[in-house]
Amino acid sequence: MAIKETGDIAAGRLPADQLACQFSDVAPLLDAQAAAVAASRCHYCYDAPCIQACPTQIDIPSFIRKIGNGNLKGAATDILSANPLGGMCARVCPTEILCEGACVRNHQDGDPVAIGALQRHATDWAMASGVSLFHRAAETGRRVAVVGGGPAGLACAHRLALAGHSVTLFDAHEKAGGLNEYGIAAYKTVDDFAQREVAWLLSIGGIEWRAGQVLGRELHLAELRQQYDAVFIAIGLAGVRALQIEGESFAGVYDAVDFIARLRQSNDLSTLAVGRRVVVIGGGNTAVDAAVQSRKLGAQSVTMVYRRGLDTMSATWAEREFAQTQGVALIVNARPVRVLGNGAGVTAVEFELTGGDAGTLARTGTGERFIVAADMVLKAIGQTLIASELSADVLTLDGTRISVDQERRTSLPDVWAGGDCAATGLDLTVQAVQDGKLAAASIDRMFARTAARAA
Repeated sequence: MAIKETGDIAAGRLPADQLACQFSDVAPLLDAQAAAVAASRCHYCYDAPCIQACPTQIDIPSFIRKIGNGNLKGAATDILSANPLGGMCARVCPTEILCEGACVRNHQDGDPVAIGALQRHATDWAMASGVSLFHRAAETGRRVAVVGGGPAGLACAHRLALAGHSVTLFDAHEKAGGLNEYGIAAYKTVDDFAQREVAWLLSIGGIEWRAGQVLGRELHLAELRQQYDAVFIAIGLAGVRALQIEGESFAGVYDAVDFIARLRQSNDLSTLAVGRRVVVIGGGNTAVDAAVQSRKLGAQSVTMVYRRGLDTMSATWAEREFAQTQGVALIVNARPVRVLGNGAGVTAVEFELTGGDAGTLARTGTGERFIVAADMVLKAIGQTLIASELSADVLTLDGTRISVDQERRTSLPDVWAGGDCAATGLDLTVQAVQDGKLAAASIDRMFARTAARAA
């Protein structure tokens, strides 16, 4: 996406040294002493509610105990055995509503164990040390196509390769990682960590990477099913919803996901154009990331507007609070009705109050309208499945996701699916990893059954 510079949308709003500071690590790594202190706060609960809250079921008390004992290799093995993208999940997981939200210390002193920071401490050590934690099994002769190189596809490929199967990992992008590489705020994953984690994951062997491969263009499901013993689809949600309002085509209106991707791939933040007055429409993590990064690039005002109440925002309370500490204004229960502009581009967005309480949305607007001045508008109202290669019987009834069972099998006997493109629950990196794991285990069991019958 190219952002056109105008009088109000411009690059270089902040000097390079200030930009470097703005986009430094939002949660710096714990040192050894701080990690030991943090680990000492864990009660090592026998029923460990934190484990139950983690979609990948990491044995959290076990890895924390190992950190406390100075056994970082053991801690990293615990984590990465359950979640091969444990390093990125330590950075981007909403721990406040998952493991840390379930920590029993919340009921004692209101201060949960810093599980995410401790997980990062162990996994970063593993990445930096280059220690070998896993060894691939003997080659089985089975071939699997994984379509989509995001968290679900990477996790599935890693598990299958560990089992000795050969995996071809296809993706539309130049780099693997999916949203970890293209869709997460730069201040959450500094120093090219997403690619370092991918390199570590692929180092297990048995995984061939093929970039620039789009399902429905270079790839066709029928051909993949003929050429491979199994197929795992993890294509994410590549379509972007439109506002479908007057003025949406004005210069200065952009998709937030494209804005974030452009920022993540930039080698020079001073070249990135941003408006003086930015309006972000949406209430999820993408909206927060776009809003905060607009401020960090030098926007004078950033307003995030969400059509429902706070309780229904998919961005967590921690993300909302962080955005507000960065100077982002938040308006809820308001929907856009038109974008105002002229030949030079956007000048404002008109909204209508939706009424309802904190967690609901009225079916019709209240009629009360207001205008927010803007020269740049970022749309973050959700993404959609591009299902050109998928027949209706593979999709959910509303056609918005791929329908799968608990093993992530589709209605096709040799095709599995997971991640955001599948109807599996939470749209989180950690859930996508679990989808990939479950699909890999199911594929491996299918291979074992086939081999047993052949014998």
